[in-house]
Amino acid sequence: MHAADERKPVALLARAGAARDRLGEALDAAGATVVLVEDPTMLDAGALAAAAPQAVLVALEPAVEDALVALEPALEAPGLLVIFDEAELAARRDGWEAQRWIRHLAAKLHGHDDVLPPGREQDLVVDLQPGYPETPQQLHADDPFERHLVEAAALAFELPEDRPGEPVAEPVSVPAPSGWALADDTFAPPPPAPVSGRSGREPPPLPDFSRLELVALEPEGGSSAVVNGAVLVIAGVGGPDAVRKLITSLPSDFSRPMLVQLKLDGGRYDNLVKQLARVSALPVAMAMPGDAISASTVYVLPERVGIAAKDEGMVFIDGGEEPVAALPPAESAVIVLSGAEPARVDAVLALGTRGGLVAGQALEGCYDATAVKLMAAGGAELGTPAQLAEQLVARWP
Repeated sequence: MHAADERKPVALLARAGAARDRLGEALDAAGATVVLVEDPTMLDAGALAAAAPQAVLVALEPAVEDALVALEPALEAPGLLVIFDEAELAARRDGWEAQRWIRHLAAKLHGHDDVLPPGREQDLVVDLQPGYPETPQQLHADDPFERHLVEAAALAFELPEDRPGEPVAEPVSVPAPSGWALADDTFAPPPPAPVSGRSGREPPPLPDFSRLELVALEPEGGSSAVVNGAVLVIAGVGGPDAVRKLITSLPSDFSRPMLVQLKLDGGRYDNLVKQLARVSALPVAMAMPGDAISASTVYVLPERVGIAAKDEGMVFIDGGEEPVAALPPAESAVIVLSGAEPARVDAVLALGTRGGLVAGQALEGCYDATAVKLMAAGGAELGTPAQLAEQLVARWP
């Protein structure tokens, strides 16, 4: 697949097991030379740097999260490409899915965007034809609905049915619990048992509550302040590393809430919350429908969780419209990173025309740059994750 002098030196950080074996095979197939294979819990930053890799592939699992914090000095070396994969997914990935992941891994390592299988290049050709697209009626002209009705009528005689004269099962009655009586659809509790040894005695005096004071649960001007804008971060394949670097570059007093939409193959958003919390100076939480959005907080948005702007501030909702469209433009920003969906770029650029801050990840080091290129074509500025963080801090000091 690759000439020997093109093979990139890569360090594989994973605990021994099926995940490490599969990832080693994937690196070899993707055109990499593995210069270091080590359990991250038994490795120090100096040894990793001494191996001089150009890229590092990390198999993520809860047991290695603390070790990654200690390896940060080496992982954050300039020009080093860091790729994360879920160990659980890597261990069971095989067949077509494994081949697909190898193609994406090769594209990431060698800095290109060709992720199609061999012989499929012609799929990129779009054959444009004049006129309107075919309607659903035209598409099904050769498949009339009456055929399905005839088939359903033929099968109906084989389905079970109630027949006259057969007994019908009576509902099973459940007796009321012992000591309870059912009256007017309500349960009445049994009378209280008499307390022995207390008859004729006065109850003890109540404690003195005159010195107690009410204490505010939240400080004034804190997270209870109304939030009228947010920074939405959109990413996908290749995005975890960029998201991590962006969040790491933000100070603890950054005032906007950060909403991270990052599609994960296994949907392990709880792991993403824990991983970001280890490197973020801001608190990190999972977005839950019904919760208010607080300032100076990073939220991970799972699928089907949206946002809405209300008089009392912004809140998370179940479903809803495209989150970009729900952002108040003048007080919001959208950052497009590697792997973002290209179909969402039009909505992002439209927010920019209404006063919002929109920007994308620099092409260098961007794994899947399809959406980022569309952002640049639409006039948006591109920058590294650290540079994007500087723009946000300058906008909301």
